[in-house]
Amino acid sequence: MPIKKIMVVDDSPTERHVLSEMLTRNGFEVVTAESGEEAVTKSKVALPDLILMDVVMPGLNGFQATRTITREEATKHIPVIMCTTKGQETDKIWGLRQGAKDYIVKPVNQEELLQKISALG
Repeated sequence: MPIKKIMVVDDSPTERHVLSEMLTRNGFEVVTAESGEEAVTKSKVALPDLILMDVVMPGLNGFQATRTITREEATKHIPVIMCTTKGQETDKIWGLRQGAKDYIVKPVNQEELLQKISALG
């Protein structure tokens, strides 16, 4: 199934803007959430084709939100790519164990991101 609608989850307005602009320029429809809680709630309504999930956020962090989204019946079909500054191998392994399909370390390389989106589509 081709990926058209992507949810960008990040507590940083700057990161949300940069990723949204990058994705919009490449023809994707973008929905945003600024917290893990908002991502869990919005994902059930917006039903995006993909979620780009930050990890370090107040409240429900990206690992917890990913675990919730990938295990709930209504949203478990939505692939999640962790998109974070946490670049340790243990962070990547943990993110994938929470249900993420892939893991990108910020700053995001546009070509790498588009390749990963394409691979999931």
